[in-house]
Amino acid sequence: MRLSRFRWAAVMALPLGLMACAAGADEGGAKSASSEAAKTKAAKAKPAKVAFPSTYKAYPAQETVIIPVTIFDGAGGRIDNGWVHMADGKIKEVGGPTSMPPDVGNTINGAGKYVTPGIIDIHSHLGDYPSPSVAAHSDGNEATSPTTPEVWAEHSVWPQDPGFSRALANGGITSLQILPGSANLMGGRAVTLKNVYARTVQGMKFPGAPYGFKMACGENPKRVYGRKGRMPSTRMGNLAVNRQTWIKAQDYRKKRNSGKSFKRDLGMETLAGVLDGDILVHNHCYRADEMAQVMGMADEFGYKVSAFHHAVESYKIGDLLKAHGACSAMWADWWGFKMEAYDAIPENAAMVQNSGACTIIHSDDKNQIQRLNQEAAKALADGRRMGLEISDATAIQWITLNPAKAMGIDKMTGSLKAGKMADVVLWNGNPLSVYSRPDKVWIDGALMFDAADPKRRPVSDFELGQPGEGDVK
Repeated sequence: MRLSRFRWAAVMALPLGLMACAAGADEGGAKSASSEAAKTKAAKAKPAKVAFPSTYKAYPAQETVIIPVTIFDGAGGRIDNGWVHMADGKIKEVGGPTSMPPDVGNTINGAGKYVTPGIIDIHSHLGDYPSPSVAAHSDGNEATSPTTPEVWAEHSVWPQDPGFSRALANGGITSLQILPGSANLMGGRAVTLKNVYARTVQGMKFPGAPYGFKMACGENPKRVYGRKGRMPSTRMGNLAVNRQTWIKAQDYRKKRNSGKSFKRDLGMETLAGVLDGDILVHNHCYRADEMAQVMGMADEFGYKVSAFHHAVESYKIGDLLKAHGACSAMWADWWGFKMEAYDAIPENAAMVQNSGACTIIHSDDKNQIQRLNQEAAKALADGRRMGLEISDATAIQWITLNPAKAMGIDKMTGSLKAGKMADVVLWNGNPLSVYSRPDKVWIDGALMFDAADPKRRPVSDFELGQPGEGDVK
């Protein structure tokens, strides 16, 4: 009611203000044209050095110690009966049963519980395909051209998507990469977010995170544009359009680096950023042979694929992926929903791990992002069933440090190393159990979710007053 009165007062004040301006103009007379022009010129803002910079500010943190607790550090290590110390928004120290933690007022009993770094989803469409899933919210694919490197996913992200809070409360998600869809060969820039409530997407942008660049091969682009009677309509068309576009990007980069005047182009600017190594390529691709061809194209033009996404046949080319330095971001067991997904196997992730290549479990789904821990557990169990020895701690790395590496944020988050952001999840049991849930979630040392405190469950503005608001079951 108070908010309604405020809005009404603001609406009523507007015409009164306009009337006052008009009266002033009549009574005071017009100022000279030259004086007004000078004032306007002085008031003009200078162009921003960085377009759409992060305005993220961490929520207030409190020094905290969790003890005793089982720790998966995100880097493949495990400590039983350990402790974690957070201070000033950072991981201060992690210790074992033989070391003494500091005496801190806010000490949390972690007996029977587990601590991990915050869970990171490398492939999400929260915000650009938000809930409720209606046509008006379909903002992930600019399916008007097979190459749209000029678009940025963040310009479609709706911060009020209720999926963000569900991912935090149910899945312990503290950071996530929002990508354009896969209709296009070159879909545009991806953005990495901190999973916090903010009024704007810039208020969620992970400070210092490099941009990603979404590409796609295989069925999607050739189907979307083949139906429109235009190139590409085949896999050979996919590669040809990509290569021709990279040639244009090389020419643009050469002009940019020449020091001479050149016309700015948003799409070419992004592609030049990829060739510079500043923007990381995330390539939607299913088949092993196509991933090999994409790596060949990357070698031709001098860039690296940071991660292949979906990658259901990565198990066939683990050695090639390792040699290229490409991660595979995979589902645990999605398969068969289209022809290029037919030869998927549930042992895929475990076999990629066994080959020594970078292994990641991703969601690509608003529900699955809420249980990436369970997806990692399934992939782990499938590997063990075929005789591969993989530790629980390694499986946790698939959803923490490995995605952080592929997203270029591993120096800041992804493990419980001292000095990194205090992005931490306290689980009520082993996170690789189907029965376990986040008990508490910290982002930059600020407690953002507490299962025991209903007031500390974020609710999107969009949900207020609607049935089921803030429901995290």
